Amino acid sequence: MGLLNEKVALVTGAGSGIGKAIAIAYAHEGASVVVSDINEQHGQQTVADIESQGGKALFVKADSSKAEDNKNLVAAAVARFGRLDIACNNAGIGGPAQLVGEYDIAAWDKVIGINLSGVFYGCRYQLEQMEKNGGGNIVNIASIHGTVAAPMSSAYTAAKHGVVGLTKNIAAEYGQKNIRCNAVGPGYILTPLLDDNLDENAKKAIAAKAPMNRLGDVKEIADLVVFLSSDKSSFTTGSYFIADGGYTAV
Repeated sequence: MGLLNEKVALVTGAGSGIGKAIAIAYAHEGASVVVSDINEQHGQQTVADIESQGGKALFVKADSSKAEDNKNLVAAAVARFGRLDIACNNAGIGGPAQLVGEYDIAAWDKVIGINLSGVFYGCRYQLEQMEKNGGGNIVNIASIHGTVAAPMSSAYTAAKHGVVGLTKNIAAEYGQKNIRCNAVGPGYILTPLLDDNLDENAKKAIAAKAPMNRLGDVKEIADLVVFLSSDKSSFTTGSYFIADGGYTAV
């Protein structure tokens, strides 16, 4: 019996990387999964991968930076599966490498729009539905840069700090409504986002900064998210779990 049997889960940014790993892990544990991504081809592939393993999944194309898309995403989950028990707000982008005093305004707005406002929009409509269900569980994907700086990436750092704060507020406001909310702060994980922004030498240098001397694997983050999404963590809310190979410990 899976940890999430009979549950309905939603994952944003589930077309690749950490989001895809989370969606597949949710399905493996018995959940019906709504896969959301702005890239339809990638999202449909995640659904195909889940269904090939006997799981249940639905793809819904959505731009997480738009409130209406988040509202429609929750509605699609309920229309197909009847409820929403779990949501993982994972969609995010890195943004350009620029000093704060030189940071492009449009780029700032885009990063904040996806990485912070997008998480709020998701939570806004997920919470509304979870109250109707009588309970639920949200996991927001922040970053290690929800607690330490990412030099040359001020918008990313600001957004991820905001996600941690939003998570704590939700936990405080909804704890007596049977709704839990936690945040996960991945360190440097081997994903397309990392591959697109760093060459091999840069990836080796970053890996060497962590005591474990390696990059993380998406499954290691997915396993933590599954735990937080399950009843195994039933007394845990408002917390921020860093998974970074010890990067922020030194």
